[in-house]
Amino acid sequence: MGQVAWKGLFLSLFDYKTEKYVIAKNKKVGVLYRVVQLSILAYLVGWVFVVKKGYQDTDTSLQSSVITKLKGVAFTNTSELGERLWDVADYVIPPQGENVFFVMTNLIVTPNQRQATCPEVGRNESLGPQTPTKLGVRTERGHLGSDERQKSVNIPDARCYKDEDCPQGEAVVAGNGVKTGRCLKDKDSIRGTCEILAWCPVEKRSKPKHKPFSSRKPLLASAENFTVYIKNSIRFPKFKFSKMNVLATDNESYLKSCRYSTEHPYCPIFLLGNIVQWAGSDFQEMASEGGVIGIQIEWNCDLDKAPSECNPHYSFSRLDNKFAEKSISSGYNFRFAKYYRDAEGVDYRTLIKAYGIRFDVMVNGKAGKFNIIPTIINIGSGLALMGAGAFFCDLVLLYLIKKSNFYRGKKYEEVKSSSRKSLSSPAVNGNQSPEPLGGL
Repeated sequence: MGQVAWKGLFLSLFDYKTEKYVIAKNKKVGVLYRVVQLSILAYLVGWVFVVKKGYQDTDTSLQSSVITKLKGVAFTNTSELGERLWDVADYVIPPQGENVFFVMTNLIVTPNQRQATCPEVGRNESLGPQTPTKLGVRTERGHLGSDERQKSVNIPDARCYKDEDCPQGEAVVAGNGVKTGRCLKDKDSIRGTCEILAWCPVEKRSKPKHKPFSSRKPLLASAENFTVYIKNSIRFPKFKFSKMNVLATDNESYLKSCRYSTEHPYCPIFLLGNIVQWAGSDFQEMASEGGVIGIQIEWNCDLDKAPSECNPHYSFSRLDNKFAEKSISSGYNFRFAKYYRDAEGVDYRTLIKAYGIRFDVMVNGKAGKFNIIPTIINIGSGLALMGAGAFFCDLVLLYLIKKSNFYRGKKYEEVKSSSRKSLSSPAVNGNQSPEPLGGL
């Protein structure tokens, strides 16, 4: 018995299978087959070739350069700074005009800081008067007023009860300097604050107030009327195609008078207030504590069309979390200093904590052009899907409908030569007997 089975398996290796086409007069399966064919054809033509442009070769390795230039002046009159005129050299950081730039809209100024010893105090309120002492000069034990004593609790590492709580040479955690070994406190107070070696007086916390009403609006509230010129040059190296987002014109006054709009898409000059508004935020609210705005320039170019059809598309979004305005991490700010030297050769500085809006210009894009290779590949994929559709309909016809046994018997037929004895029953699936063909 086992030898017969092995012999049949061995001889089956030399069988040859050829297709047999059976026309099934079944309207349900016929309708299903046409629906599958039309669906695959619609996918191939509509999605692959029309929407996704499957007949094109694409280039996503966009090469881009961005140059920015801001313009605008503002006049302020504050109790701390007095009357002052601000131009681009004052409020734009960095001045090189890169794809990331910062516009200062508010600030805290601590003038005339010198390296000396002074009490470490808190940062949540404006500071009381402080008297720095020169480096290396020891003074009598200082005293703190009640205001300074309250502020010192905002820096836990600066709290002290005795001199031993302020180890000399140890930096104050989240503070402004290095401990000198002295604990400064009021005569009637048990707890005080450590004396530090630092740039004294330490940083203020109060923002400048506008005269005459001392309002708390941003110092450079008028910055929303400033303009930024964003020049973007792009190149797709695979197709050696280059373009710029500025109108090619000899009219020198064009860029001095135009503003970006749907009527002037090649005038990349934007009002800062409009950019923030398009990003879904209010400029005055954002200018107080700062934030980050993203400017997205998208180049999607169909190079089978004229170069004039390849146009930039702008979108704007706020990148920091605008819903966390009451959070301690909200806003955007940093510090920098301007250094000077007096007639005695002693260095001093003005410390500035700058609040403002950072703009990130991001460029991406894709270009496509007809190429025969992706066209052939996608057509071949469509034909393969057609074959898969026919296979699916075969499964329905042969296994899922009521007369599946009848159709299986008509589709699969075993033909044997007279020189070989049948190893199976003379009927196939009980529907048709094999016909011996002599001489094959």
